[in-house]
Amino acid sequence: MRLTTYLRHPWAAVLARWGRIPGIRTAKVTLAAVLAYVAADLLNTTATPILAPLTAILVVQVTVYQTVAEGLQRVLSVLAGVLVAVVLASVVGLSWWSLGAVVAVSLVLGQVLRLGSHTLEVPISAMLVLAVGGAAAPQAAAGRVYETLVGAAIGIAVNFAIAPPVHVESAGSAVAGLATRLGEFLRSLAAQLRAGWSRNAAQDWLTAARGLSASVLEADHSLVQAEQSAVLNPRGGQVRVAQPRLRTALTAIEYCTIVIRTLCREVFDRTFYLPPELAAEVYPSAARLALADVLDAAAAALDGVAAVAAGDEPVETSRAQVAEQLDELYRRRELLGRLLVVDPRADAAAWQQHGALLTAVDRLRVEIEAAVRPADQPWRPPSLTEGPRRAARRVVGAAEQTLPLVTDRSRQAVRRMMDVAAEAAAANLANPDPRAARPHRQDAGASPPVEQAAADALRAAADSLAEEDAAKPQPRQGTAEPEADQE
Repeated sequence: MRLTTYLRHPWAAVLARWGRIPGIRTAKVTLAAVLAYVAADLLNTTATPILAPLTAILVVQVTVYQTVAEGLQRVLSVLAGVLVAVVLASVVGLSWWSLGAVVAVSLVLGQVLRLGSHTLEVPISAMLVLAVGGAAAPQAAAGRVYETLVGAAIGIAVNFAIAPPVHVESAGSAVAGLATRLGEFLRSLAAQLRAGWSRNAAQDWLTAARGLSASVLEADHSLVQAEQSAVLNPRGGQVRVAQPRLRTALTAIEYCTIVIRTLCREVFDRTFYLPPELAAEVYPSAARLALADVLDAAAAALDGVAAVAAGDEPVETSRAQVAEQLDELYRRRELLGRLLVVDPRADAAAWQQHGALLTAVDRLRVEIEAAVRPADQPWRPPSLTEGPRRAARRVVGAAEQTLPLVTDRSRQAVRRMMDVAAEAAAANLANPDPRAARPHRQDAGASPPVEQAAADALRAAADSLAEEDAAKPQPRQGTAEPEADQE
């Protein structure tokens, strides 16, 4: 962070860098382990409550969200393991076949619960409880569960109360570093174009451009970590402010890497239209120098994008500098376009490839402009219930797609029965004379007129559905049955 920031807002600057103090996580893990041991000892969970500090050490993670998730998964894995062990320990003791059964059942249970890296904790907890055996197994299981709960709670509390980290600066540095790397790549390519050109050089630059995607993944991982650090974090406001700017810049920079790879591909493909010894003449000398100038202007604009992502300077000032560089890039691109003009009837291949090269330059300018564009809407951390909601929506959607015909037929039948009941009620209310509604004589087993009409209408509805089924074309073998019409 810049010195002027410390001088203007010293406390804010210290708080912003609190989570990055060397050794802060080591101190937090140590404190969590000590507190967990003391708490478990006071609660008298077991004679040697070493599992509580062990859980606290494993629970304290980089972000508060990861700490909570780690704690919950660990508690769930321990609970699942001890339940399996208590059930088997009450029936059998420790032997080779009971051990194998515990391990197999625990691993399957861990996979069903989707515990991920904590799946192995299930059979470990089960084996430790099973080793006690007999009447002491329930007590050992309860002590293990209590110590796990104590360690997880202490770890979450320590990581939440003491400098909960926000990774805004690391994410901004990663995005800015990626933009700077792209700028350095373009400058090096421009220097190569000025010094000379060959088919081997073009192939080397294309290979190097393909390797830029790995840096995009690293920057995205850093930004995702910053987004997670805002969840359950009282200092998450910093991430809410910076995330739209960083995500917009990273998305545009990712497209820039693709455009740069396309540009290198076009330059490389052009070398195949001349013999290897004449590959340097694929572009006139003036055109190569103009292309180098275009790449230098694009590199300068990417430096401005890096400044916007890093946030060391006022964002509006950095955006104004990027706009000036983009204007210069546009002017140099126009000059390059005039130098690459060819008659398509004389050289159709050159006309097509020069057009593709200029299109790549235009696309690069558009993406750089998009990288510094203000976000349309603010960002909020993802809700902890969003995952279960998406899962529920997927289950409902799968059910509707699996049984659309049954759902539609049931809905149609209910609607028709409601219509029949309404018509019968209307017919009954239309005649206010109760004597007319009651026949003078009825045969045994005969139904009243209203009930008989309702039964007839229901049979008519069933016959109608049967006729619709008969009229529908039968699906071919191996194909899905056509869905019922939606009303």
